[in-house]
Amino acid sequence: MIRNPVLPGSHPDPSVLRVGDDFYLATSTFEWHPGVRLHHSRDLVNWRPLGGVLDTPRLLDLTGCPDSGGVWAPNLTYADGLFHLVYSNVSTYAGGFTDCPNLVTTAPRIDGPWSDPVPLHARGFDASLFHDGPDSWLLNLVHDWRPDHGGSAGLEATRYDRSARRLVGDPVRIVLPPQAGWIEGPNLLRHAGWYYLLTADGGTGYDHQVTVARSRTLTGPFERDPHGALITARHHPDLALQKAGHGSLVETGEGQWYLAYLVARPEGRRGPCVLGRETALAPVTWTDDGWPRVPTGLPALEVPAPGPAVGDKAVGDKAAGNETMRTGTDEADGSDGSDEVDETDGFDRPLLGPEWSTLRRPATPDWISLTARPSHLRLHGGRSPRSLTGPSLVGRRVTSAEGAFEATMEYAPRSFQHLAGITAYYNTRNWYFLHVTADDEGRAVLRVAGCDRGVLSVDETGGTPLGGTRRLRLGLDLRGPVLRFRYATDGVWCPVGPSLDATVLSDEHAEEFENGQIRSLGFTGAFVGLWAWDLTGGGLSADFDEATWHPLR
Repeated sequence: MIRNPVLPGSHPDPSVLRVGDDFYLATSTFEWHPGVRLHHSRDLVNWRPLGGVLDTPRLLDLTGCPDSGGVWAPNLTYADGLFHLVYSNVSTYAGGFTDCPNLVTTAPRIDGPWSDPVPLHARGFDASLFHDGPDSWLLNLVHDWRPDHGGSAGLEATRYDRSARRLVGDPVRIVLPPQAGWIEGPNLLRHAGWYYLLTADGGTGYDHQVTVARSRTLTGPFERDPHGALITARHHPDLALQKAGHGSLVETGEGQWYLAYLVARPEGRRGPCVLGRETALAPVTWTDDGWPRVPTGLPALEVPAPGPAVGDKAVGDKAAGNETMRTGTDEADGSDGSDEVDETDGFDRPLLGPEWSTLRRPATPDWISLTARPSHLRLHGGRSPRSLTGPSLVGRRVTSAEGAFEATMEYAPRSFQHLAGITAYYNTRNWYFLHVTADDEGRAVLRVAGCDRGVLSVDETGGTPLGGTRRLRLGLDLRGPVLRFRYATDGVWCPVGPSLDATVLSDEHAEEFENGQIRSLGFTGAFVGLWAWDLTGGGLSADFDEATWHPLR
């Protein structure tokens, strides 16, 4: 059986691809480096993280990226012996505007090397490539900034020359079904003489759905499946998996079909989603009259796997190029699948493992090192949490509604402007931070700080003096809607600070509007991680060891 979500935690907008015996999933990463997370599988059951594709400023510059901006809805395809990755780098989405340059990069192997990105256009987002024999087309939503125009001017297609790596000619409007409304996330498929258009409808919340339309010609007119949505939970608020939408189809080597789509697991009945939007799979069958159908039309926690499971074999197929990325070893550690296990990183490798991401900048030696001190991660303190440039935060996705995160830290602050510790983080306006700092007399103290929709708080009265202690264990416990911090200096855990509202770290809480216009989006889900501030600009470092995530359900 496939157990959903197959990629727990923030893995939205899945683009699924099969090359030979290998399946790949690409998901959105927003303001986190490296951009576009990839996972590999041989059976659709077990998924192994390959890390991120866009791992250098040459491929992705997130300097100044707004919260939930950056990489939206990547699209992964294969043609002419090359992987093609289309992605956006959204720099603005507030106040009715969306600045979303779309780019394409290619590679002969999934682990690269990836070519210099080629700009395509910035007319709209959710761009995808469709290869139709020797021809290719770029599809995307056309964003309409004008007030009272609904934000969308429909979908368009533009011819793409694969050999020249550029768009050719003017865009052609796709003729959609009547009353189509706002639809996004277009993915095109040709099957049995028809062009099938998969779209994400109903927004990104609880009315989300995947719909299908078809046409005999690439640009339409398209007719919608009279049966209704391919998959949705919009009329079933008690399902464990909600927000089902934004899908792409893949065919196995045995001719079975599956839909990769996003879901969310709320706290309570359609409550806040701390885990963000996750990736799930559903089997698809074709009707006699040529429509793809998910048997129940609903997201499910377990679905049948395709054929006999062969396991996620070791890499080595040169055509598919499925080698481990960014780990510094021959195999990636662990799995991001729903069959979770404890994960501990002793920082014994020269590069960060694929479970880690860094905020708004790549992990470069000017602020992070895994070699300066053996078996430790050294973070040089970065800018404040409101800065959109230069933070020093290394995080990993929260993958379970109940879990614990721990790390050992050694740190010697000299000022109240020096802070380092562990964080439960959503964005610049919503986070919690258990940190070591110095009081006004220069004495080390352990404190809790937080930010709720931009309102900052620091528990100065509840701080814990550390005396001469420089090395201590820090921990946090997530229990559904409740978050608590703890620490240990001699192996005995002690609570620190009050119980905290974990739903502050949810997609719903992060979303803010001002005068009817978007102020801040909530797309990323929650992260836990290691954070160091140096508000003097001096880059005072903190050393971390043995960082562990314990998922509890």
